[in-house]
Amino acid sequence: MKSMALRFTNSFACLPDNFFVRTDPEPLDDCHLIDLNNKVADFLGLNSGFCQSAYFVDYLNGQQKHPEFDPLAAVYAGHQFGHYVPQLGDGRAILLGEITTDANQTWELQSKGSGLTQFSRSGDGRAVLRSTIREYLCSTAMDGLGIPSTHALCMMASSTDVYRERVEKAALLIRIAPSFVRFGSFEYFHYQSRPDLVKILADYVIKQQYPAFFGKVNSYFLFFQEVIRSTAELIAKWQAVGFAHGVMNTDNMSILGLTLDFGPFGFLDEYNPDYICNHSDHSGRYAFKRQATIGLWNLHRLAEALCSIIPMQQAIDALADYEKIFSRHFFQLMGEKLGLKERDKEVLTIINQLLSLLESNRVDYTVFFRSLASFDQAAGSSNLLIRNQFTDRDAFDAWAEKYQRQLVKESSDNRTRALLMNLHNPKYILRNYLAQIVIEKAERGDYSVISILQKLLQNPFDEHLEHEEYAQTPPDWAKEIVISCSS
Repeated sequence: MKSMALRFTNSFACLPDNFFVRTDPEPLDDCHLIDLNNKVADFLGLNSGFCQSAYFVDYLNGQQKHPEFDPLAAVYAGHQFGHYVPQLGDGRAILLGEITTDANQTWELQSKGSGLTQFSRSGDGRAVLRSTIREYLCSTAMDGLGIPSTHALCMMASSTDVYRERVEKAALLIRIAPSFVRFGSFEYFHYQSRPDLVKILADYVIKQQYPAFFGKVNSYFLFFQEVIRSTAELIAKWQAVGFAHGVMNTDNMSILGLTLDFGPFGFLDEYNPDYICNHSDHSGRYAFKRQATIGLWNLHRLAEALCSIIPMQQAIDALADYEKIFSRHFFQLMGEKLGLKERDKEVLTIINQLLSLLESNRVDYTVFFRSLASFDQAAGSSNLLIRNQFTDRDAFDAWAEKYQRQLVKESSDNRTRALLMNLHNPKYILRNYLAQIVIEKAERGDYSVISILQKLLQNPFDEHLEHEEYAQTPPDWAKEIVISCSS
């Protein structure tokens, strides 16, 4: 039986002291486990029974110090809403150590909400229950959707008071990733005029995460190319599923192309390219339709931070591939959502016209694509279940005719196509109103809905007929939900 007797290491702690400050967690009062992600525990090789023990909670809360933990808070900088901030860092997260699994994968174990660090600035280093629930569930949702992301192992509640707009209870999230290094990690040393430390960090990331590149003459360029590719493909996946991150600052951009730091995120309800999920984003910098552009802007900032090890012109040439990678991947994903095999100009037209129709008719993005699997391609079929989602039904009919012709051209058949489409169009997403229901219940001490949503979000393409209510369009009150950076 595996437990916390697993061997822990911390390779990041072997870097020079410039990269971090050793910091012990500040224990929460009456800290107790409220949910465990058994899937994450399993692939870490952690026994779920032990994970639910008091020992497990005490170690991760900092009540007891595990002898192999080497806790630290990492330093980084970042461009926040387009403006460079010279020092940020782990203000409420502490890297505890690394676990190496039987599959020889290494995962960093981080506690979020562990108290003050040197980088907390004016904050208290704590995480409130509502934001912890949102990240816990959303990391599960992203994994279930096949989108690269950090993972949440478990969530803990406490009796410790924290002060935001109101008095709330502090919580603790235990999350993992192969690495939590960000674009801003490189920016910090570049703008300090420390090219030696930029090189040390790049060598560390390449050796740990891209060992095939390590020692090659062009290893830094190969590494940067991989960051470009993984970032472009990540954002294409966001766009295809209708996910808005909300705060795409460079300090929230993973060097591995992972979805990192869930704050004011949101999944689209009605299809709206102008959707701004972050109430604090007054200019709409991180609106849904701008995510791909911002991804490229952030990569340019990373290129500048790496200019001491990659010639700038070489980096700019590599960045020219970003839009092609994004467009190709997005085109592939949207074609799969439509159940189409070909990727030609006609299919591109079908996709673009559909997105315009969804926007002008304010159609629910997830419900529409899930229902599209029932499209009957036989001539003269009314497809009322789909058609009735549109106010401009003549416009839908015109689009449906083009779609039907393409299906016939590809020799598609209804049954096979429906099965394939349901593998690419989720029935369940983490809508803001569902998260709000969970939060309101949890704040009253009722955590029962968390496990239900966890199950649905881990397998969002399955029918789960006993939980149909979680696949419904949002109620009117959901439009009043406000999500900001404090969420």
